[in-house]
Amino acid sequence: MAEKQHEKGKREVARWSPFGDAGWWFPSLSRSSDGDFLEALWGGRSAAEFSPATDITENDGHYLVTAELPGIQRRDISVEVAHGVLTICGEKKSEREEKSEKRRYVERSFGSFSRAFTLPSDADESKVEASFKEGVLTVTVAKNEQRKARVVDVKTA
Repeated sequence: MAEKQHEKGKREVARWSPFGDAGWWFPSLSRSSDGDFLEALWGGRSAAEFSPATDITENDGHYLVTAELPGIQRRDISVEVAHGVLTICGEKKSEREEKSEKRRYVERSFGSFSRAFTLPSDADESKVEASFKEGVLTVTVAKNEQRKARVVDVKTA
């Protein structure tokens, strides 16, 4: 609770109501500068700016890249490796429709994305595998066999 100062010096307790102003809960929905409700709903971003959450891990034999791609079909995903860069691209297309006797609700979400990762120098571009299951893309990049440094004998001339 906060106190308000009045003109005559009296203080009054101001009560806060979480349900009194929906703009506090969703400030981007209270007023959008251009009046676009969907843009406000996405917080100023469109579905076209979708960027999947990605984890990268390493073990002795390979690198593992996992990307969360909910609502995306396998046919809409592309994985490429070229010049030391792993690129994951895709397109999100989804539509949901609910109908009842007195109402109809339709929601659509679409857009493309691309994520690129520079591979470490020991990554083997010729040994990359990708799989997709239940909305998760898993890319495995094998490491080159580590060459041990050898000692070179210096001879006198």
